[in-house]
Amino acid sequence: MGILKGALSVRRYRIVGELPEGFREPFIQALNQGQFREPQSPTHKGEAMGWVSAHNLLDTDFSDINNWLYDRYAYFALRVDKKAVPAKFLRAHLQKRLEAWCKANNRPKAPAAVREELKEALEMELLQRCLPRVQTWEVLWNLNDGWAVFTNDSELPNERFQKLFLRTFAMRAVPWSPLDELTGTPGMAESLVSAGTTDLRPRVLS
Repeated sequence: MGILKGALSVRRYRIVGELPEGFREPFIQALNQGQFREPQSPTHKGEAMGWVSAHNLLDTDFSDINNWLYDRYAYFALRVDKKAVPAKFLRAHLQKRLEAWCKANNRPKAPAAVREELKEALEMELLQRCLPRVQTWEVLWNLNDGWAVFTNDSELPNERFQKLFLRTFAMRAVPWSPLDELTGTPGMAESLVSAGTTDLRPRVLS
């Protein structure tokens, strides 16, 4: 619970879009649809991503709003798991398998097809024994004022957050800029754009 503990690095966002009327039930449904789900296969490679409770990364049920809605703030977290066999570990085991194959078949070198077959089988075997690398980042969303903070300032996690946020809530999280403080002044945004100072148009995610 980094947000509740003290200093941390965050990115701030403007939330573009209207809250649905009686948003609690739609948000419960949206968060549960976007919740983190464990891969069905123990040999799943790559990433798994979804929302979890900010209090415990194993809690993925958002049916009780008291666990994520605090007055005007929605508080939850993004969880990303990645499972992969370390390359050096895989190479070391593969070398042993190839040596055993060559000895059993009285061959000085394994053919490329055999090498690839042994590598794929070994990777599947080792993936079943590997634990994923688990990362979580918190989201604090001020529903009244239309801004949110995400507790990571690196590009890739923020891209994941923006895309999943859009897919979950049908609302865009647009990166906050110091210029946003100026655009509340009538005519200021138009003046800045026409002067070529900046482009205040929201970035569209692919």
